[in-house]
Amino acid sequence: MLQRLRHRIEYALVMGLRTVVGSLPVSAAEAIGTAIGLLFYAIDGHHRRLAVAQLRAAFPGRSERDCRAIARRTFVHFGRALVTVLRISTLAPDALLASMEVEGADHVRRALAAGRGAMIYSGHFGYWELHGLTHALVLGPMSVLARPLDNPYLHDLLERMRTATGNRVIYRQGAMRRVLRALHGNECVAFLIDQHIHGADAVTVRFFGRPAATTSALAALALRTGAPIIPAFAIPLDDGRCRLVYEPPIEPPAASGEDAVLELTQRCTDVLEQWVRRYPHLWLWMHRRWRELTAGDALSNERAGMRIDERRLRS
Repeated sequence: MLQRLRHRIEYALVMGLRTVVGSLPVSAAEAIGTAIGLLFYAIDGHHRRLAVAQLRAAFPGRSERDCRAIARRTFVHFGRALVTVLRISTLAPDALLASMEVEGADHVRRALAAGRGAMIYSGHFGYWELHGLTHALVLGPMSVLARPLDNPYLHDLLERMRTATGNRVIYRQGAMRRVLRALHGNECVAFLIDQHIHGADAVTVRFFGRPAATTSALAALALRTGAPIIPAFAIPLDDGRCRLVYEPPIEPPAASGEDAVLELTQRCTDVLEQWVRRYPHLWLWMHRRWRELTAGDALSNERAGMRIDERRLRS
């Protein structure tokens, strides 16, 4: 009962915020987002400390003051991201397109011309939700892999927003079959690859020089189907608009089997890391990306890293 009440209150607050920011100028809406970010930076000590700790680990050459400054900007960014996606979700398609600029869309068009579909990937970076909405208007609807939200009311709201421009959402149950069907139909499928995962689908690659358990599904599906993997990133601009960037497809490795999956996952992770290094405040440092490893995991990580390094030396 108490949980249902909390879920309803959270939903009412989000819907109220959506109504308010949908009627405001961009600058005023962003000011609200900034205030939300600063509020959570002040009161959420656990995630603030986690963000700073991970920034120290990722950027050992930066000072404590720099890491705290980046963490603060990260909270501000995600406050703005929340407000922006709520505001954008109230716009008509023409207004949505006018608030975006697109770079590299021909990479996707050429991939689809080959007839095997395309796998678009990113991380919890920049305005990834807006990228999905706009992709459907520029390049056609795609399928988006996602995890259900704990709050069922917010889950339904987010699904309505994600599908408003024609996209489809794929959840874990039956995901493989639906992804293969979409690729067979020469469609795009979107993945996020930057969160720690457990289980048989995980491979360990290096992210900022540290071992990170990462989904192997993106690489394994690409190698199985021949669908190209295209990195995609959404960068907020100073004028309130957003730049959507599609990079050239990731070059598949010469290796085969498990080594190929590992190497391709590493290559995808390397591109994401480059963008995070360029815009560190746009990534979700509040997620615990690096976990404690067992002795067996540490040995596996060391061997995996040695295989990657050996192939790079040979190439």
